[in-house]
Amino acid sequence: MDLMRNSAPEISDKKSQSRGSFASDLLKLVSGSMFAQVLGILTGPILSRLFAPDAYGLTALFTSLTGIVIAISCLRYELSIVLPVRDEDAANLLGVSLLSVAGVSSLAGLLFFSGYYFIPQWLNEPNIQGYLWLVPFSIFFGGVVVALNYWNTRFRRFGRLTISRVIRSLSSGFILISVGFLGYTTAASMIWTAVIIQIIVALFLVRLTWKDDGQLFRQQISVNAMLHGAKRYRKFPKYHTWAALLNKVSWQLPTFMFSIYFSPAVVGYYALGNRVLRKPMSLVGGSLSQVFFQRAADAKNDGTLTVLVEGLYRRLVRVGLLPAVLFSIVGRELFIVVYGPNWAEAGSYTQILAVWTFFWFISSPLGTLYSVLEKQEKSLLINGMIFVTRFVSLVIGGILDNIWLALFLFSISGIFTYGYLSLSIMRTVGINWATMFKILLSNLMLLTPMALVLITLKIIQAGPIIIFIVTIFFISAYFLYIAKTDPDLMRIFGRMKLPRFGASQ
Repeated sequence: MDLMRNSAPEISDKKSQSRGSFASDLLKLVSGSMFAQVLGILTGPILSRLFAPDAYGLTALFTSLTGIVIAISCLRYELSIVLPVRDEDAANLLGVSLLSVAGVSSLAGLLFFSGYYFIPQWLNEPNIQGYLWLVPFSIFFGGVVVALNYWNTRFRRFGRLTISRVIRSLSSGFILISVGFLGYTTAASMIWTAVIIQIIVALFLVRLTWKDDGQLFRQQISVNAMLHGAKRYRKFPKYHTWAALLNKVSWQLPTFMFSIYFSPAVVGYYALGNRVLRKPMSLVGGSLSQVFFQRAADAKNDGTLTVLVEGLYRRLVRVGLLPAVLFSIVGRELFIVVYGPNWAEAGSYTQILAVWTFFWFISSPLGTLYSVLEKQEKSLLINGMIFVTRFVSLVIGGILDNIWLALFLFSISGIFTYGYLSLSIMRTVGINWATMFKILLSNLMLLTPMALVLITLKIIQAGPIIIFIVTIFFISAYFLYIAKTDPDLMRIFGRMKLPRFGASQ
């Protein structure tokens, strides 16, 4: 069985060997993500007991401000790095990306300096003022990481990207726990740690990339070649930058709006709840996006894009539906056990947001197809729709001073917009809605008995610990089921040797 689709046609041995295995590339990235997530699971309960929701909230505001600009710091030229046939052209696109990072971070520094007094008032959080001067530094090093991630993706150096993720997780966990136990449990510790980690990861990637490709850069990068590359791929800054900006701002809207209308504690609850929901679900999804983006270009030329996308959708549904079902039913109980009673409200937030997160998880890797098909204008249109619906939902909840209404409207709007995004992409490659619904329904029926048991436990008011134990049992049983029915997917989690992409079994 092929990893992505068991009916996929054979790809030549020569091409398979030169391009490598999709599955093995995915495994390298997933292994780093898995380590990061496991470490996060282990350190999360400790950090949640060291740092208060207010500290999480202020840190979330800082990382939201920087994250928005980092997302567009390369003007989206980083996406073009994997596309040219010649490495010389790709090197010049890397140069364009890094120059864009320098320019954007400098401009951001000026903007944040000019808004030194306005931004804290706008966010209803005066404590953020003392950290605004760190924003351009975080943006610069974060942008360098983004550009070098795609450069290394081009050459399938996924092991290196895995190590960078491990470094990020280990360093962050070690620093925060250390300063926390020393008594430095304010937002300052969390914000400084975030900036330091960006610098560490950037320097790591710069060192190894220059060691491998420094000669290529010195010989091939030129002003004329960079200008040619920037012009050739001008659709990326023209359309994709605005799409990415809208997407990133819409992601951070809850953080900003909850700070404006409610309190730092509410921001903290949302920040932890959102992180717990999205991080595990992006364990495979984020890695899949990066590898899938490279493979989709080949599949487009080979005529195998339809079977590749359908196989991807099947695996995304199988991986993402379980956490969505579990958190939507027993999110509050899980948070009480894992993070402590003080974070029960964050668990309630996850119950509202779980289904929305599932639809996001499905559409995220599929969304990279707009770049492969060079239809960035569609990506811009859909991201604009996502932004507007989120903004309206949060404003209504904020004006009515009802956090639960805000979360509910936010979730409902996300389900419809991301559902439409997935459907639009699948139709573009020739997959109809009936096929999508059949795949979704078959997996949902499989999880129905688990859902009924958990609902019953809540009705009879079983304690959080009992519900937690039963949930862990269901997760284990589900993975045993996958091991029997979908060995290719299980091998991703099991770190076993995977079949060559395109080969039949």
